Amino acid sequence: MSELPELVQSLLSPEAYPEAVASVDLVQTQMSFVFLTGDYVYKVKKPVDLGYLDYTTLEKRLFYCQREVELNGRLCPGVYLGVVPLTRKAGRIVVGGEGETIEYAVRMRYLPQEAMLDSLLVKNQVSPEMLTVVAQKLAEFHRKAATSDAISAFGEVAAIKVNTDENFSQTEAYISRTISAKQYRCIKDYTNSFLKDNVSLFRQRVGEGRIKDCHGDLHAAHVCFTDSVCIYDCIEFNDRFRYGDVASEIALLAMDLDRYGRADLSASFVADYVAFSRDEDLDRLLNFYKCYRAYVRGKVVGFKLDDPYVPEGEKEKALAAVRRYFALAESYL
Repeated sequence: MSELPELVQSLLSPEAYPEAVASVDLVQTQMSFVFLTGDYVYKVKKPVDLGYLDYTTLEKRLFYCQREVELNGRLCPGVYLGVVPLTRKAGRIVVGGEGETIEYAVRMRYLPQEAMLDSLLVKNQVSPEMLTVVAQKLAEFHRKAATSDAISAFGEVAAIKVNTDENFSQTEAYISRTISAKQYRCIKDYTNSFLKDNVSLFRQRVGEGRIKDCHGDLHAAHVCFTDSVCIYDCIEFNDRFRYGDVASEIALLAMDLDRYGRADLSASFVADYVAFSRDEDLDRLLNFYKCYRAYVRGKVVGFKLDDPYVPEGEKEKALAAVRRYFALAESYL
C-alpha cells in the first residue's frame, strides 16, 4: 500500500475535528476516503478520473459534494448535513477551521453498521416484511421521481448500449484476472442480443414513463433500518447512471439479495414492488438488468485492485468478491 496522502493522515487525528472525537476509523472506496468519528462521518473524494467519473479538480469535488448532499435528501432525509471545508493553517489541516481551503468533505450523521441490510442478511435477521417496507418506499419514490424527454432518452437501446459497451471496454484488461474469457464473451453476446431483440420493449418502457431520475446504486449496503428505512449513497457523479428504467434499480437490489443466497427474499421484494407500482412488465427485464447490475458491481469493485492506497489484504477480498459478481452475472443468462 502506498503511503496515505498528508490530508488523510491529518484527518486520522481526533484533534482535526470541530467536535469531541475519541478515535477515527478510515474506510476506503475506489472514489473516496471515509472517516468515521463516532456520531459523524466525513467523506472526502479522491482526486481521480475513473472514466465514468472525474474528481480531478477541487472545483469538481466541491460540486459533486454538494450534489451528493442534495440528491441523498430524497431517500435519506436528515442524514446528509452539508459540505464542510478542510483547511490548512500554519501547517495544520483541520475540518472547518481558518486558513486556506484545500479540500471539501460531505458531513453525515453516522448510520450504524449493524442496521445495514447487508449486515442483517449475514445474520439471517431480514424478514420479507422488512423488504415490503423498502419496496413501498421505492415505489413511492419512483412515482414522484423526476422525468423528462432528456431523462427518458436514457431508456432507449442506444443509450443503454453506451453503458453496456463501456462495461465491456473497461473490463477487457481484466480478462483472466477477474473474469474468464468465456464469461466475458458469453455475457457480452447475451447483452447485445437481448438489446437487439427487445427494441420494442425498451421503447414501450419509455412511452410508459418508466425512465426516471433514480437512486442509481441500490444494493444492500446502502439500505439502513433505523427509526425509518434510509436508502443512502446514491450516484451523484454521473447523471446517466441515475437516469434509467426503474426495473434496473429494482433488479440491482434483487441481484444483491440473490448474492447473499436469499432468492426467496429477492422474489418477494420484486413481487411487492410490482404490486405497489403496478409495473407488470418489469419481470420481462429482470434477468437482463440483474446481469447488467452484477457486471457493473464486478467491474467497480475490481478497480480496487489498481488503487495504490488499498492494502493487499483488502485487495485479496476484493478479487474474491469480483469473481463472485461475474459468476452471478453469468448465472442470469
